[in-house]
Amino acid sequence: MLQVSEEFIQTIVEVHGERGWVWISQLPAILDSCAQQWRVTLGPPFPNLSYNYVAPAIRADGAAVVIKACPSSEMESEFQAQVAALDWYGGHGAVQLLAVDAAQAVMLLERLEPGTLLSTVEDDAEATSIAAGVMRNLWRTGAAGQDLPTVADWGEGFVRLRARYGGGSGPLRPQLLDAAERLYAELSAAAAAPVVLHGDLHQYNIMRGERRGWLAIDPKGLIGEPAYEIGAFLRNCLPEPLPNDAAARLTERRVQQFAAELTIDRARVRGWGLAQAVLSAWWSLEDHGHGWEPMAALAEILLAMKE
Repeated sequence: MLQVSEEFIQTIVEVHGERGWVWISQLPAILDSCAQQWRVTLGPPFPNLSYNYVAPAIRADGAAVVIKACPSSEMESEFQAQVAALDWYGGHGAVQLLAVDAAQAVMLLERLEPGTLLSTVEDDAEATSIAAGVMRNLWRTGAAGQDLPTVADWGEGFVRLRARYGGGSGPLRPQLLDAAERLYAELSAAAAAPVVLHGDLHQYNIMRGERRGWLAIDPKGLIGEPAYEIGAFLRNCLPEPLPNDAAARLTERRVQQFAAELTIDRARVRGWGLAQAVLSAWWSLEDHGHGWEPMAALAEILLAMKE
């Protein structure tokens, strides 16, 4: 019997519609097939599943691994991008990809032990510094040939937003959307040399393992300049509800710290953070129809910040 929460099922159906229901119904057979193929014994899934089914497993040789099953349907390109990114990293700065069943959209991954999430590090300045180190380990030149989406591709979200609301801004403040679109275009036009970005490198996607300390997990896979990577970290682990003075001070310090530690212009860190926060608000509207308000509030904090 499949052990997943109602919240997980709701998320899958909100994002994938009827195909999500089909995938949920097929998931037990998919997992059984991969368990036999890779000779692993599956454990119960990790708690707080979101967009994929992820569970610990033990191989026949006793090695601890992880199985990650992804809804395929129209998201096949996303799965392929994740695999391409992990293959490109080759375990350097990120978890190792051990095997892939492309037809069923399932990966076999290295299990990081003790598996401490960066989100549990209480000192935010320390966590920010750790994340900056992981970013440096991930970014390598030679990304142009990778079959991955680009920052420009992700920016098409603004086009879909405008189309949804007849050229308007929907629930977003018009001036905020205008600023985000302008910054996204300006920063893209003057971007530094591209690398393979994680694309979603926040406090819940950095984990401590024995092999090489802190490593990235669950990459999206994206081609873009290094400064783009910082946006996801800025959007997570903030004092709630937003906006508030504590969140504004924390965001300001994070922007300054990333700019200093990664030698990236502060204005680019702030600008990408703002533009991506608005884009993230739109993705919440597009995928779920709700949950956009916190990211819009963060974008307002970044807009009010001095350039």
